[in-house]
Amino acid sequence: MSAVEFGLTSQTPFVYAVSQRPFEQLLTESEALEARFGALSHLSRSIASMTPEVLSRNLVALLQPLFPCDLANIVIFNEGNNDVSWRSLGAAQLARLDIPIEDTTVRWVYQEQKPLWIVDSQQDDRLAVRKEAESAVGMGYRSLCRLPLCTAQGCFGVLSIAGSRPHSYSEQEVRLLLLAADQVALGLANFLLDEELRKLKEQFREEKACVEDELYSEPSFEEIVGRSAALQRVLRQVEVVAPTDSSVLIQGETGTGKELIAQAIHNRSARRDRPFVKVNCAAIPSGLLESELFGHEKGAFTGAIMRKPGRFEVADKGTLFLDEVGDIPLELQCKLLRVLQEHEFERLGSTRTQQVDVRVIAATHRDLKQMVEEGTFRSDLYYRLHVFPLVVPPLRDRREDIPLIVRHFVEKYARRMNRSIETIPARTMEVFANYSWPGNVRELQNFIERAVILSPGATLRAPLDELKQETTQGCNTNLSTLEEMEREHVLRALREAKWVTGGPNGAAARLGMKRTTLAYRIRKLGIPVRPQ
Repeated sequence: MSAVEFGLTSQTPFVYAVSQRPFEQLLTESEALEARFGALSHLSRSIASMTPEVLSRNLVALLQPLFPCDLANIVIFNEGNNDVSWRSLGAAQLARLDIPIEDTTVRWVYQEQKPLWIVDSQQDDRLAVRKEAESAVGMGYRSLCRLPLCTAQGCFGVLSIAGSRPHSYSEQEVRLLLLAADQVALGLANFLLDEELRKLKEQFREEKACVEDELYSEPSFEEIVGRSAALQRVLRQVEVVAPTDSSVLIQGETGTGKELIAQAIHNRSARRDRPFVKVNCAAIPSGLLESELFGHEKGAFTGAIMRKPGRFEVADKGTLFLDEVGDIPLELQCKLLRVLQEHEFERLGSTRTQQVDVRVIAATHRDLKQMVEEGTFRSDLYYRLHVFPLVVPPLRDRREDIPLIVRHFVEKYARRMNRSIETIPARTMEVFANYSWPGNVRELQNFIERAVILSPGATLRAPLDELKQETTQGCNTNLSTLEEMEREHVLRALREAKWVTGGPNGAAARLGMKRTTLAYRIRKLGIPVRPQ
């Protein structure tokens, strides 16, 4: 039944005309009103100290000193979604109607934010009024006032009082009822705000507990940000190899964070208090690389005006990180192999052998095995470096980490530039997640720095036009939001684990998280729980 069929038409307004006489004049018409205003003051103080449950039990008693009141009811609407829901107080006094809420006078008062005044329901020819009176459970009403509960933030409910006799409420009483409704609205609004804050605090405590759970259960890896399974596998390998003195070869595309992985290995080794020395072999001319690595004596070559120690000497008892080791010239690789095997070398221009204790971590974006086959890289050096290989995944293979990385760099650069960026638009984050990032984390980092520069306000303004939307494997998907991507990821793990969350083969282990954390995310993502 539509609203018009039910009698909710603009031609038959629910509001009776109320004269515009001054309120002060009404006060002088009856001394009885003075007592009512005293009762109104008591109502205001009482509501401020009552919970909705207590108010529900005492609503009629609070209103009776003010008005003839046989029935009372408060309906609070929840407009958080498109569904219409009731939160009814005093339901035992005035029962819920057996009529769709959209077609009731309660809904009309809420939407129009105007009072409804019914003198006699049996004499009222409006269909909606008669239907509501007939549908009431228990004792029906003859007189009725419905008043909107409004604050400065808007209308959130309706107060209804009813009498069993007709003409229970005069024009003066309706005016006084509007004041009473204002007091009820203020008291309930404050309580509902406190209730919402309590729900938010509880949610915050739960999220905080999960975050702390993860922080204490997973090792901290400096600026290595991400929780994807691909990254977690690498970090677990770091934990395994770090305490040893074995050589590590870190492979991965440019910009994936190979240096951070090397730093993490050093920080978790027994050499953590000794130097961590970095050499970018691709950035040093081949003619100077030998001197840079092994040092030189005074006069060893033109321009060598004094003795200089090499990086191996500086890194003694510590760790030497050889970035882009594939760019070391073939003629120098033999000397590098010797120092790796024998821990000794000679400075350029010297015959005296130097002894060093250095752990070498090498990194490259090139295919060293292919270079060995081509004869541009020594096989014995390759195998000496390849004792413990680590492959850092590209950013396109760990897209679920992109939101975390974005927030990390936004906070970092906003703090450095003394700016406050609180919001990252959902559309912006979606573009970030779908872009292929050929330059990996380094490209993303530089892009975020530029976006922060372009964002003077509280919202990140990223130049999204600069990101060419390339067709990459996995980008063509029906998932429209990051939350749906995460939900599908969790669902896939649950299906693979046959809906078992705990244990070594459970979904939590597959996702690299604790069972309590997975349980929280299942609730947050609205995933139905199947019996295990």
